[in-house]
Amino acid sequence: MAELRVARSELVLGGQKSGKTRRAEALAAAWLAQSPAHRAVYIATAQAGDDEMRERIARHRQDRAQRVPGMETVEETHELARAIGAHSERDTLIVVDCLTLWLTARLLPVAGLPPAQVPRALAQQAADAAIAAAIAAAAGPLVLVSNEIGLGVVPLGAETRAFVDALGRLNQQAALACERVTLMAAGLPLTLKDVP
Repeated sequence: MAELRVARSELVLGGQKSGKTRRAEALAAAWLAQSPAHRAVYIATAQAGDDEMRERIARHRQDRAQRVPGMETVEETHELARAIGAHSERDTLIVVDCLTLWLTARLLPVAGLPPAQVPRALAQQAADAAIAAAIAAAAGPLVLVSNEIGLGVVPLGAETRAFVDALGRLNQQAALACERVTLMAAGLPLTLKDVP
Protein backbone atom coordinates (compact mmCIF):
# COMPACT_ATOMS: atom_id res chain seq x y z
CA MET A 1 0.00 0.00 0.00
CA ALA A 2 2.96 2.29 -0.63
CA GLU A 3 1.25 4.42 -3.27
CA LEU A 4 -2.05 5.44 -1.73
CA ARG A 5 -4.28 7.82 -3.64
CA VAL A 6 -7.35 9.00 -1.78
CA ALA A 7 -10.48 8.71 -3.92
CA ARG A 8 -13.62 10.80 -3.48
CA SER A 9 -15.32 7.62 -2.24
CA GLU A 10 -14.02 4.10 -1.75
CA LEU A 11 -15.63 0.86 -0.65
CA VAL A 12 -13.12 -1.55 0.92
CA LEU A 13 -14.39 -5.15 0.94
CA GLY A 14 -12.86 -8.34 2.29
CA GLY A 15 -13.10 -11.16 4.76
CA GLN A 16 -12.35 -10.96 8.45
CA LYS A 17 -8.73 -9.91 9.14
CA SER A 18 -8.10 -9.33 5.41
CA GLY A 19 -6.65 -5.83 5.93
CA LYS A 20 -9.81 -3.78 5.29
CA THR A 21 -9.47 -1.51 8.31
CA ARG A 22 -5.71 -1.16 7.86
CA ARG A 23 -6.29 0.11 4.31
CA ALA A 24 -8.95 2.57 5.50
CA GLU A 25 -6.63 3.83 8.23
CA ALA A 26 -3.73 4.12 5.77
CA LEU A 27 -5.93 6.21 3.47
CA ALA A 28 -6.86 8.44 6.43
CA ALA A 29 -3.17 8.82 7.38
CA ALA A 30 -2.28 9.68 3.77
CA TRP A 31 -5.08 12.28 3.72
CA LEU A 32 -3.91 13.87 6.97
CA ALA A 33 -0.31 13.98 5.69
CA GLN A 34 -1.34 15.92 2.57
CA SER A 35 -2.24 19.12 4.40
CA PRO A 36 -2.34 20.51 7.95
CA ALA A 37 -5.88 21.70 7.15
CA HIS A 38 -7.11 18.13 6.57
CA ARG A 39 -9.14 16.28 9.20
CA ALA A 40 -10.21 12.63 9.51
CA VAL A 41 -13.25 11.21 11.31
CA TYR A 42 -13.73 7.52 12.04
CA ILE A 43 -17.39 6.49 12.36
CA ALA A 44 -17.47 3.28 14.40
CA THR A 45 -20.62 1.17 14.02
CA ALA A 46 -19.84 -1.67 16.47
CA GLN A 47 -21.96 -2.33 19.54
CA ALA A 48 -20.43 -3.86 22.66
CA GLY A 49 -22.89 -6.69 23.33
CA ASP A 50 -20.53 -8.78 25.47
CA ASP A 51 -17.19 -8.61 27.29
CA GLU A 52 -15.18 -9.95 24.36
CA MET A 53 -16.63 -7.29 22.05
CA ARG A 54 -15.96 -4.56 24.63
CA GLU A 55 -12.32 -5.69 24.80
CA ARG A 56 -12.11 -5.83 21.00
CA ILE A 57 -13.50 -2.28 20.67
CA ALA A 58 -11.07 -0.97 23.31
CA ARG A 59 -8.15 -2.67 21.51
CA HIS A 60 -9.25 -1.18 18.17
CA ARG A 61 -9.46 2.30 19.71
CA GLN A 62 -5.96 1.96 21.12
CA ASP A 63 -4.50 0.59 17.87
CA ARG A 64 -6.23 3.30 15.80
CA ALA A 65 -4.91 6.05 18.10
CA GLN A 66 -1.38 4.76 17.47
CA ARG A 67 -1.73 4.26 13.70
CA VAL A 68 -3.68 7.46 12.92
CA PRO A 69 -3.25 9.78 15.92
CA GLY A 70 -5.04 12.72 14.33
CA MET A 71 -8.29 10.88 13.61
CA GLU A 72 -11.39 11.66 15.67
CA THR A 73 -13.75 8.78 16.53
CA VAL A 74 -17.55 9.01 16.49
CA GLU A 75 -19.76 6.07 17.47
CA GLU A 76 -22.98 5.56 15.48
CA THR A 77 -24.77 2.23 15.37
CA HIS A 78 -28.03 3.16 13.63
CA GLU A 79 -28.24 6.58 11.94
CA LEU A 80 -25.25 6.14 9.65
CA ALA A 81 -26.41 8.30 6.73
CA ARG A 82 -27.15 11.15 9.15
CA ALA A 83 -23.70 10.76 10.78
CA ILE A 84 -21.96 10.86 7.41
CA GLY A 85 -23.84 14.03 6.51
CA ALA A 86 -23.14 15.64 9.89
CA HIS A 87 -19.37 15.12 9.69
CA SER A 88 -18.79 15.48 5.96
CA GLU A 89 -16.79 18.55 5.04
CA ARG A 90 -14.58 19.34 2.09
CA ASP A 91 -11.38 19.04 4.15
CA THR A 92 -12.51 15.97 6.16
CA LEU A 93 -12.04 12.32 5.21
CA ILE A 94 -14.59 10.00 6.82
CA VAL A 95 -13.93 6.31 7.48
CA VAL A 96 -17.02 4.17 8.17
CA ASP A 97 -16.08 0.90 9.84
CA CYS A 98 -18.09 -1.06 9.11
CA LEU A 99 -21.26 -1.50 7.06
CA THR A 100 -21.55 -5.13 8.18
CA LEU A 101 -21.88 -4.26 11.88
CA TRP A 102 -24.23 -1.36 11.06
CA LEU A 103 -26.47 -3.74 9.11
CA THR A 104 -26.35 -6.26 11.95
CA ALA A 105 -27.57 -3.62 14.41
CA ARG A 106 -30.39 -2.64 12.04
CA LEU A 107 -31.57 -6.20 11.44
CA LEU A 108 -31.37 -7.52 14.99
CA PRO A 109 -34.85 -8.03 16.40
CA VAL A 110 -35.83 -5.68 19.21
CA ALA A 111 -35.84 -7.55 22.52
CA GLY A 112 -39.28 -8.91 23.37
CA LEU A 113 -40.85 -8.20 19.97
CA PRO A 114 -41.43 -10.77 17.22
CA PRO A 115 -39.45 -10.06 14.02
CA ALA A 116 -41.51 -8.24 11.41
CA GLN A 117 -39.84 -9.38 8.20
CA VAL A 118 -41.67 -7.26 5.61
CA PRO A 119 -41.48 -3.91 7.43
CA ARG A 120 -37.85 -4.63 8.39
CA ALA A 121 -36.98 -5.42 4.75
CA LEU A 122 -38.66 -2.22 3.55
CA ALA A 123 -36.91 -0.18 6.23
CA GLN A 124 -33.57 -1.70 5.20
CA GLN A 125 -34.16 -0.81 1.54
CA ALA A 126 -34.79 2.79 2.60
CA ALA A 127 -31.63 2.76 4.76
CA ASP A 128 -29.56 1.33 1.87
CA ALA A 129 -30.84 4.12 -0.38
CA ALA A 130 -30.01 6.69 2.31
CA ILE A 131 -26.43 5.36 2.49
CA ALA A 132 -26.07 5.60 -1.31
CA ALA A 133 -27.40 9.17 -1.17
CA ALA A 134 -24.97 10.04 1.66
CA ILE A 135 -22.07 8.70 -0.42
CA ALA A 136 -23.13 10.85 -3.38
CA ALA A 137 -23.65 13.94 -1.21
CA ALA A 138 -20.44 13.69 0.83
CA ALA A 139 -18.49 16.94 0.61
CA GLY A 140 -15.14 15.31 1.32
CA PRO A 141 -13.61 11.88 0.77
CA LEU A 142 -15.38 8.86 2.21
CA VAL A 143 -14.00 5.36 2.88
CA LEU A 144 -16.51 2.60 3.68
CA VAL A 145 -15.43 -0.77 5.07
CA SER A 146 -17.60 -3.87 4.63
CA ASN A 147 -17.27 -7.64 4.77
CA GLU A 148 -17.58 -9.84 1.72
CA ILE A 149 -19.40 -12.83 3.19
CA GLY A 150 -21.03 -14.27 0.09
CA LEU A 151 -18.08 -16.39 -1.08
CA GLY A 152 -18.85 -19.52 0.94
CA VAL A 153 -21.54 -22.16 0.90
CA VAL A 154 -25.21 -21.21 1.17
CA PRO A 155 -25.74 -20.88 4.94
CA LEU A 156 -28.17 -23.04 6.87
CA GLY A 157 -31.04 -21.12 8.41
CA ALA A 158 -33.36 -18.54 6.92
CA GLU A 159 -32.13 -15.66 9.12
CA THR A 160 -28.50 -16.19 8.12
CA ARG A 161 -29.38 -16.44 4.42
CA ALA A 162 -31.46 -13.26 4.72
CA PHE A 163 -28.51 -11.45 6.31
CA VAL A 164 -26.07 -12.60 3.61
CA ASP A 165 -28.57 -11.43 0.97
CA ALA A 166 -29.10 -8.06 2.70
CA LEU A 167 -25.37 -7.42 3.03
CA GLY A 168 -24.81 -8.42 -0.59
CA ARG A 169 -27.45 -5.90 -1.72
CA LEU A 170 -25.99 -3.18 0.53
CA ASN A 171 -22.47 -3.82 -0.77
CA GLN A 172 -23.72 -3.67 -4.36
CA GLN A 173 -25.44 -0.32 -3.75
CA ALA A 174 -22.36 1.09 -2.02
CA ALA A 175 -20.11 -0.20 -4.84
CA LEU A 176 -22.32 1.47 -7.43
CA ALA A 177 -22.20 4.77 -5.53
CA CYS A 178 -18.44 4.72 -4.82
CA GLU A 179 -15.76 5.94 -7.17
CA ARG A 180 -13.37 3.13 -6.18
CA VAL A 181 -13.96 -0.41 -4.90
CA THR A 182 -11.08 -2.40 -3.40
CA LEU A 183 -11.13 -6.06 -2.39
CA MET A 184 -8.65 -6.97 0.35
CA ALA A 185 -7.19 -10.47 0.67
CA ALA A 186 -4.25 -11.37 2.95
CA GLY A 187 -3.48 -7.68 3.39
CA LEU A 188 -3.22 -7.09 -0.37
CA PRO A 189 -5.52 -4.73 -2.28
CA LEU A 190 -7.18 -5.72 -5.53
CA THR A 191 -8.87 -2.85 -7.35
CA LEU A 192 -12.29 -3.88 -8.63
CA LYS A 193 -13.39 -0.42 -9.79
CA ASP A 194 -11.56 2.87 -10.17
CA VAL A 195 -11.82 6.18 -11.92
CA PRO A 196 -8.58 7.32 -13.59
